[in-house]
Amino acid sequence: MSASNTFAEPLWSAPELALATAGRLVGRPEGALTGVSIDSRTIGRGEVYFAIKGDVHDGHKFVGDALNRGAGIAVVDDGHLAECTGHGPLLVVKDVLDALVATGVAARNRSRAKIVAVTGSVGKTSTKEALRLALAEDGQTHASAASYNNHWGVPLTLSRLPKSAQYGVFEIGMNHPDEIRPLVHMVRPHVAMVTNVEPVHLAAFKNVEGIADAKAEIFEGLVRGGHAVVNRDNPHYERLKAAAIAAGAAVWSFGEHVSADARLDRVALKETSSCVAATVLGEPVTFKIGAPGRHLVQNALGVLLCAKLAGADLALAALALAKFAPPAGRGSRFELAAGGGSILVIDESYNANPASMRSALALLGQAPVGSGGRRIAALGDMLELGDGGPELHAKVAEAVAASQIDVVYCAGPLMRSLFDALPEKRRGFWAKTAAELQPALIAGLRAGDAVVVKGSNGSRMGPLVTALRERYAAVSSVDETTAAG
Repeated sequence: MSASNTFAEPLWSAPELALATAGRLVGRPEGALTGVSIDSRTIGRGEVYFAIKGDVHDGHKFVGDALNRGAGIAVVDDGHLAECTGHGPLLVVKDVLDALVATGVAARNRSRAKIVAVTGSVGKTSTKEALRLALAEDGQTHASAASYNNHWGVPLTLSRLPKSAQYGVFEIGMNHPDEIRPLVHMVRPHVAMVTNVEPVHLAAFKNVEGIADAKAEIFEGLVRGGHAVVNRDNPHYERLKAAAIAAGAAVWSFGEHVSADARLDRVALKETSSCVAATVLGEPVTFKIGAPGRHLVQNALGVLLCAKLAGADLALAALALAKFAPPAGRGSRFELAAGGGSILVIDESYNANPASMRSALALLGQAPVGSGGRRIAALGDMLELGDGGPELHAKVAEAVAASQIDVVYCAGPLMRSLFDALPEKRRGFWAKTAAELQPALIAGLRAGDAVVVKGSNGSRMGPLVTALRERYAAVSSVDETTAAG
């Protein structure tokens, strides 16, 4: 989990770190400190290694490895000083995670960058990536890596914020109340965006209104005079708007609604992209998104609104969206050779909830198929939905029909509800686990098919994608319609 500083200047000096963390130095690094990491396996030369204690491993066990691999200094706690001494320079603190948080706060305090934070039930990471592309056209931009949006991911991303960055983009996630609040108070954004509110993580909430309230916590961390950006088409818009006003924010909206500040005027949904005409704060703009999906169009409106509010050039931001490519596991595409033709695979295996499941099926409905090909969905359980889980799974049958999916393969006890709700002609196979589904899915595919693989992380659908790659030779390993972003 390393991300070296790509900007010109050193990221930190040892005295700066010691001051930020109230720690004491044991030895001095030889060169500049170029980045921050919590993973000894991917540590870069000159990076600071924070020996965090995780759920499985204690990072102190890998201090020697990190320093031998070129880390500039390791941050350790008092209790592990003796076992870590002798491997290289150390910064000794009371608690390593607290020290990482303090480093992140210090990075934010010294920064002059315009900061944008994004949360939402669906689309956080893809929206964060689109924001990174849009703002980078206007100035040096730092953004969260992958989905670093939790209690260690946010301070880690902050700690990597270079002094010279002109923009910063942060993803903030949650699965229970009061989780966003402390994170956004670290980030202190100038602009905060909520992509949407959907029935996700319902196991931790009484209802969807509770989820909306938890998402609205992001507005509490806005700097004075900050901007709240809200989906005007979401049923919880008024609730989010009221929370933003209560936090002292100026409220702006995006969507198809006639009063949206970033309003969709026209859209052409294509197999591999979308062409959009919109009006952003009164300014007409036409742009292309380099990946397909109606949900991406919606969030792109919010991205351009955020960019404009952050002071970026709207035209440059819009042009940049043509380079957007879905992150791995969130809509990335590749083709596999099969029987004299090819199979299109859409990898949506990173996570799932009812809203993202509908979007993935709609994406499959737009996908091209070859001669005799079918649109096939391989779906795993959507987790953390509480008592309503079986019913929410059964309702996916409506989206299957609406998107004209030909065959559905299901994995997991909750997905049995969907399988039973499907008409016989659409039933492919049901299995208790994704691993047990694998042989049936592979045997059921043929040249010309398009298949989407989707499920919550815990349903383990990702290995299905790997198995498909191993079974068939790749025609193209990346989506050729988009540039890597």
